[in-house]
Amino acid sequence: MKLNNIAMATVMAMGLGLASFANAADQGSGKITFTGSIIDAPCSIAPGSLDQTISLGAVSNVALAANGNTGVSTPEPFSIELKDCVIATTGTKDKVTVTFTGAASSYDADSLGMIGTAQGAYILMSQADGAKVKLNTPTAAQTVVNGNNSLSFTAALKGGGAGATIVPGAFQVPTNFVLDYQ
Repeated sequence: MKLNNIAMATVMAMGLGLASFANAADQGSGKITFTGSIIDAPCSIAPGSLDQTISLGAVSNVALAANGNTGVSTPEPFSIELKDCVIATTGTKDKVTVTFTGAASSYDADSLGMIGTAQGAYILMSQADGAKVKLNTPTAAQTVVNGNNSLSFTAALKGGGAGATIVPGAFQVPTNFVLDYQ
């Protein structure tokens, strides 16, 4: 009988231990990682501008084949948002240029080439005033003011011209940008 009482007490103690462990079970957890950098510039770059994806849509091969394979899709706007700008002295670092880099197109060396199964076109970027953005070349300087500023651009697909065969397919074209304040 004593043995049964000891066994019963042991089972009950183990049961309470297991119940306590069950109450301490994970009820949700996660991880947050903060990233960024400190830059030597009068403006900060908004987090949403650092790593953007701009969809140019599903563009018709017929639209690109127009005008001897030089058709252009509807330009899609994108911007680089600058925030918390502090221009201490007018005329000192109150203008900024943007240089875009990436793989050049075989149809237009100043524009981005397509990477993927789609062929026969390239990415044409322009500034807000319509001026063409040339790869590896600083854009026209834009004035920045105290506070927040938006550097506006557009991107479109353009047919590669008479020598291009436009082939439907998917593409993904990366470009990097570098700001230079004057």
